[in-house]
Amino acid sequence: MPPTDATDVLRRRAVSTLARLAPDALELGRRFTAAGHELALVGGPVRDAFLGRRSADLDFATSATPDETQALLAGWGSAHWDVGKRFGTLGARRFGKGGEPDVVVEVTTYRTDAYDPGSRKPEVVYGDTLEGDLSRRDFTVNAMAVRMPTLEFVDPFDGLADLARRVLRTPVAATQSFDDDPLRMLRAARFAAQLGFEVEPETFAAIGALKERIAIVSAERVRDELTKLLLADRPRPGLQVLVDSGLADLVVPELPALRLEIDEHHRHKDVYEHTLTVLDQAIALETGPSGPVPGPDLVLRLAALLHDIGKPRTRRFESGGGVSFHHHEVVGAKLTAKRLAELRFDKVTIHDVARLVELHLRFHGYGETGWTDSAVRRYVTDAGPLLERLHRLTRSDCTTRNRAKAARLAAAYDDLEERIARLREQEELAAIRPDLDGTQIMAILQIPPGREVGEAYRHLLELRMDRGPLGQDVAASELRSWWASRSTSAGEDGARQ
Repeated sequence: MPPTDATDVLRRRAVSTLARLAPDALELGRRFTAAGHELALVGGPVRDAFLGRRSADLDFATSATPDETQALLAGWGSAHWDVGKRFGTLGARRFGKGGEPDVVVEVTTYRTDAYDPGSRKPEVVYGDTLEGDLSRRDFTVNAMAVRMPTLEFVDPFDGLADLARRVLRTPVAATQSFDDDPLRMLRAARFAAQLGFEVEPETFAAIGALKERIAIVSAERVRDELTKLLLADRPRPGLQVLVDSGLADLVVPELPALRLEIDEHHRHKDVYEHTLTVLDQAIALETGPSGPVPGPDLVLRLAALLHDIGKPRTRRFESGGGVSFHHHEVVGAKLTAKRLAELRFDKVTIHDVARLVELHLRFHGYGETGWTDSAVRRYVTDAGPLLERLHRLTRSDCTTRNRAKAARLAAAYDDLEERIARLREQEELAAIRPDLDGTQIMAILQIPPGREVGEAYRHLLELRMDRGPLGQDVAASELRSWWASRSTSAGEDGARQ
């Protein structure tokens, strides 16, 4: 391909990156060549080299059979594995010397796979050319190779031109590619997020035409691609690919459902666009490694994405022309838990994201009505270990263009965080406990373990929340008074019966 200004820049960048390729990898190429086999660096590491990035793990394709590859890797690596051997893939690690990082490689025999229409898992068929192997890759920018050890660049599908144009295009017809492996449609959205590339029109149209094929992909694989998309620096472009192509209707239908119709009589925010903005703002509030919410944080990002999914089900048109979404946070929390469970997220992630969705409106009204110290304690206690994420989700949920209103909300939340900090200093708010524990309660009331101890504990916790630290003497007195009133009430009920 004749170099353009853009591709020439990419070539120079790749030469610089590949020149720093570990000598161990080049030695591996010489081993394969000496044994009469071809070896080429392929896929993401080649793409990343043109983007000026060094990959920690290196993927290779080879003309050698799996058995031949295994023998060559055994003589090169400090450790090797064969868990992917039935697919033609062998792996090895060579330990770094003198503080250098380890070199990790995976080597796969050239393949020209055949697909069963009912499954995305191919029948492995070994090929005999590098170009044939590259043709089965997902996108042209991932279908480039560098032969080892000569560093000869191989680009049969003009991937470098697509890299320069920042577009995603399939090496073969997109309909064939996505029909063979529907997961590639999700990968298109993921790469749009990770690389900031656009999906080429024909490829994008094929996603819409074949979106129903995603049904044969396991929920776990869908979850993994969605997770990678959300953990990108800018997830928005990938989410837009999902929604605009119609693929989101089958993967996370609650997201496109936020595109509520807006008419001239019932004006309200575009909830879908609002959601994308909230996600952008939440990402901007993530912290560095030493901060309270190190980015990228999957729980915060999922909560930002799903915080308003209860709105379509709770939307009501008011007589005055307004629109209400009463209790959408409660409905949204249930929908969130259901969707994440269907995507096979772990229980902790499901609980944390759903809890943030449920709590994301709790702050509203603080600036107008003011909260007692008791209300602040309850806010912190209900958020528990999610408090720092809740701070960021709540702040991100303000997308109004009214600068005065935005300033008021920000000032109100500043005030709330300052109050939380003061109370925490005063009474270790993050670990609120009653002034008496269960053993002390049983000793004071002279009762055995049982339901009454739990009731007494909860009563003291309520007092602690309402009045702050009481001290053990006052708490004991309050406990006796409560127990006496409880016993009197129970006696009166018995007498009436």
